[in-house]
Amino acid sequence: MGLKKRSKVSAEFSMSSLTDIIFLLLIFFMLTSSLVVPNALNLKLPSSSPSKAVSKSNLTDVAIRKSGSIYVDGRKKSDSELDSAMRALAKKKGKSATISISPDKGTGVEHVVKVMDIALRYHINTILTPEK
Repeated sequence: MGLKKRSKVSAEFSMSSLTDIIFLLLIFFMLTSSLVVPNALNLKLPSSSPSKAVSKSNLTDVAIRKSGSIYVDGRKKSDSELDSAMRALAKKKGKSATISISPDKGTGVEHVVKVMDIALRYHINTILTPEK
């Protein structure tokens, strides 16, 4: 009988090429994720170490109402007036300039962050007091 033997096709799959691709993707994502820098404020959290207490007479009070209006030492300020008031405070007091931010209950976070961003720009220390 002259029957020809058929060659069987192997149903095996080589995993070596797949693992190479996975390792290359892993390296790519590890490298790109370390390059991403989050855009965040540098906050100083309270510590238990002894530090100088700031007297209330040296503090400038920045009150933020629920509507978003901002008051510096009781006087209402627009955004540009707030910026110039912070710049003047930073020039006057230098590194010891400190403000106390006191938002009303329910005030939007964006208003508080706006004040903190201006204070950060002029290197002014901030103290966030609890909501009223």
